[in-house]
Amino acid sequence: MDVKAYYQKIREVENQLPAGDVVIVSLDTPDGGRAGRAMEAGRRLAAKMIVDGRARVATPEEAGAFRKSEGAAQAELFARTSPPRMSFSLAKTEDRNGTV
Repeated sequence: MDVKAYYQKIREVENQLPAGDVVIVSLDTPDGGRAGRAMEAGRRLAAKMIVDGRARVATPEEAGAFRKSEGAAQAELFARTSPPRMSFSLAKTEDRNGTV
C-alpha cells in the first residue's frame, strides 16, 4: 500500500465534503460492519471511512431523517434526565412592626 497515495485520497475526498459535520451511512464490511447505520462525523473521519470502503455520504433525505430522529432522541433524553420543575410563590408577610 502506498501510504502517500492513501492520505492524498483522504484529503481529496475531505475537500469534496461539505463544511462542518457530515452524515454518513455505514456499508457492509468483511469484518462484520452492518450496512445502513447513519451517523454524524467530522469531515476528516468521514473521508477516511469513505476511502476505506466502510461508509458513504448520506443522501439529503437520509441526512434529514437522521437529524430529525437525533433531535427527537435528544429531547426525550433531556425530558427523562432533567429534574422536575418546581414552582414557588412568594407571599407578603408582616414585618416585625406589624406592617405589611
